[in-house]
Amino acid sequence: MRLLLLNSNTSQFVTDKVTAEARRVALPDTEIVPATGSFGARVMTTRSEVAIGEHATLDALAQHAAGCDAVVIAVSYDSALSAAREMVGIPVVGITEAALLTACMLGSKVGIVVFGRRVLPLYQEVVSLHGMDARVAGWRVVDSNSPYGQGDQADADRLTIAAANDLVERDYAEVVILAGAVMAGVPLRLQDQVAVPLLDGVSCAVPQAETLVRLARPKARTGSLSALPKREVVGLSPALSRYFNGDQA
Repeated sequence: MRLLLLNSNTSQFVTDKVTAEARRVALPDTEIVPATGSFGARVMTTRSEVAIGEHATLDALAQHAAGCDAVVIAVSYDSALSAAREMVGIPVVGITEAALLTACMLGSKVGIVVFGRRVLPLYQEVVSLHGMDARVAGWRVVDSNSPYGQGDQADADRLTIAAANDLVERDYAEVVILAGAVMAGVPLRLQDQVAVPLLDGVSCAVPQAETLVRLARPKARTGSLSALPKREVVGLSPALSRYFNGDQA
């Protein structure tokens, strides 16, 4: 099985981090195929960057999906998730949707930790889009950029642990999601210091993508996620243009 792990941020550091965690949790016979966005923000933190990232997601998908059995969109805003599911004929999993669905199987109320005040509304909108508002016990914002760079993560870890434990104590969260692609693998080292399950999106999304491949259900032949109709498009990359000419992975 080949899983395309698509980071449509343009940061190789983020790609390396999500790839390491994806390979750790994947089944032995699963090959992880990493890909990084070719244009856009290093790390998306604004609505404008996310909008550009949706185009970058579809463009990277068009370039790299051939020969893969499923796709994991390793951007925590689940950028272009529905469009990607429409565009290709293989399963596509978003890391935040995967974390939310996994959390619902581990606890009745979910706490979510995000990094940076500005991105909080963006994540809240992603949760609403997935219809999960009623399961969210509370949110905590950690105002630290440490997770987005290399080097010592001690300060970020301390703040993350405090935020997660506060969700447990004050909002009665029974499971906590650490939002953000750069949180890949972090629950593994922090779990002993939090009394409820800690989740990151990548470690949830990869097994779910593997399960969808093994289920081997066909792509819908009708509805909004059925194959793209042929359309005239201009200004797109050759790889992406092909999908509007009737080609699908």
